Amino acid sequence: MTEDLPVRVSRITAALDRFQRRHPGAGLPLAVVYKFADDQGNVLAALITYYAFVSLFPLLLLLVTVLGYALHGNEHLQLQVLNSALSQFPVIGDQLRTNIDPLHGRVLGLVVGILGSVYGGLGVAQAGQNAMNKVWAVPRNARPNPFKARGISLLLLLLVGGGLLATTVLSALTTSAAAYGTNLGVGARVLSAVLSIAVNAVLFVVAFQLMTAQQITVSQVRGGALAAAVCWQLLQEVGTYYVGHQLKDASATYGVFGLVLGLLAWIYLGALVIVLCAEYSVVRARKLWPRSLLTPFTDNVRLTDGDRRAYASYPMTEKHKGFETVEVEFHEPDGPAGSEESRQPGSSGRPETG
Repeated sequence: MTEDLPVRVSRITAALDRFQRRHPGAGLPLAVVYKFADDQGNVLAALITYYAFVSLFPLLLLLVTVLGYALHGNEHLQLQVLNSALSQFPVIGDQLRTNIDPLHGRVLGLVVGILGSVYGGLGVAQAGQNAMNKVWAVPRNARPNPFKARGISLLLLLLVGGGLLATTVLSALTTSAAAYGTNLGVGARVLSAVLSIAVNAVLFVVAFQLMTAQQITVSQVRGGALAAAVCWQLLQEVGTYYVGHQLKDASATYGVFGLVLGLLAWIYLGALVIVLCAEYSVVRARKLWPRSLLTPFTDNVRLTDGDRRAYASYPMTEKHKGFETVEVEFHEPDGPAGSEESRQPGSSGRPETG
């Protein structure tokens, strides 16, 4: 007799669940995705994207104004800078070239650029701290106060922001070198990419540790930091190539629409990757895997130890006071709630902090 479809689906699901629990190559990525969904990682990434986008255009204004001071009277050097990768952006590049002279000596442009960049930059760092504290399940009472948090944000801007800016420019120059009449060899391009990844990996280790209000070791974050560095480099290569070869001749109408959407998508993708890589570090460090395959979709599931550790950590993020106690208990889905027989050993109390 032919099996009913629900029975067949149940058998296949059970087989897949057993497979991913036995094989880390399948179970670990699944656990990362599940924790990312539990932490609403897409919302965390969207908040980072907003502040990054807000800070971008004031930063460009600041750059143009500083160039107006630094390159005043040196038309040849000014032309070289304006013909760099930045001038290849549609619409923005044209606006920078046509407005560089009027911005000479304007204090207002410098002030607006600085204030806008600081606001957006601090917002990015604050959103990053919130994301890291969320994924590492740091209680609210253990997080820094608003003044200390902004001090950490300033430190992040100086250390990490400067390093990422340097590697971003390096990637842009090597990817778009042909546009400037320079042909870099394959070896030089590969070496540049490797150096950028190495620098970014160190920067991400520092950033992950600074943004987390909890003692975490280099060994706990190095895997996620290296993955973030590799993904960031890929985004740089793809993004600069696309801008340099596909968008540089776009019309003004298309350029405004395409540039805004493209920048938002590119920044969001970068933020998404960074949050995912941070989740990877947490899942590895806290042993939050393997997870039950169906645990996000139904209560009728037997939780794994990884499920229990993950679900026990989430309420801890909402602990506001040091004298507040948070306890978590799990019961079998078919057992009477509160019965001693249904309680699982080790399922109550505070979660592991690893």
